[in-house]
Amino acid sequence: MSDSLPPSLGLKPNSLLPASLMVSGVPYPSMVLEGDSVECLKQVPDEHFQLTVTSPPYDDLRSYQSGGKLDWDFKETARQLYRTTCVGGVVCWVVNDSTVKGAESLTSARQKIFFVDECGFQVHDTMIYQKPNFSNPSKGRYHQVFEYVFVLSKGKPRCFNPIMDRRNISAGKDGSMGANTCTQSDGSKVVRKRRVVSEFGMRHNIWKGNTRGQEEMCQKLKHPAMMPKWLARDLILSFSDVGDLVADCFAGSGTTGIQALKYGRRSWLCDKSSEYSKSLRTTIQSHETLSLY
Repeated sequence: MSDSLPPSLGLKPNSLLPASLMVSGVPYPSMVLEGDSVECLKQVPDEHFQLTVTSPPYDDLRSYQSGGKLDWDFKETARQLYRTTCVGGVVCWVVNDSTVKGAESLTSARQKIFFVDECGFQVHDTMIYQKPNFSNPSKGRYHQVFEYVFVLSKGKPRCFNPIMDRRNISAGKDGSMGANTCTQSDGSKVVRKRRVVSEFGMRHNIWKGNTRGQEEMCQKLKHPAMMPKWLARDLILSFSDVGDLVADCFAGSGTTGIQALKYGRRSWLCDKSSEYSKSLRTTIQSHETLSLY
């Protein structure tokens, strides 16, 4: 087991790592467990994770290597996620709804309410992952091209690293028309210094990007519902810091773990499928020394 990640990633010295990143006093870069999400999470200490980025099976929309649908307990998984998330930690829950007999299932809405009312999370943001095109044509409604990203926090988020890659259409121009003033409490006006608009600004909360299939064109995907690499990466960069512990309790092909390690975080992964877990161990081990428990 490696005792540190490459120093070029700017990690804190091991002696300064939070206790929640230690196993018997030794820091670990990654961990993979095979098993049900609830049972695996029950092995984790309280307030252990700084961030979780995961996309659970939703509404039986996919078949997995077991040959069928995955049976999992949402409510207990949600409770365990709250228990294992540190104060200020964040859970990014990527989910969508199926359409049954012409109506949306509303599963995601029920989950969102449960996270808040029954677990104690607050909804920090409801983001949208917009796909470039639809998978299946719709009749009687507009084509479906998005998924929800519920950003759930345990209190105020401990960190936020905004990605500044949205090109400003008024870059280089004065940001105001006429006199740039503000009103004081006594009603008087104060002229403020004019601000020149920068070339790039912070993203909006609708992110448009390729699906995993479009990222890996003409390649056989290892999993029927793989998260886009860019989506996992950008959520990790936004809501965690270097050295943080990032979890995925529905790890699948390991996208969250790989992106976490690539950007100097540590990873905790579990998956119920023995086939995926075996493949996941091999994949993660090729990126960093792996601790098996």
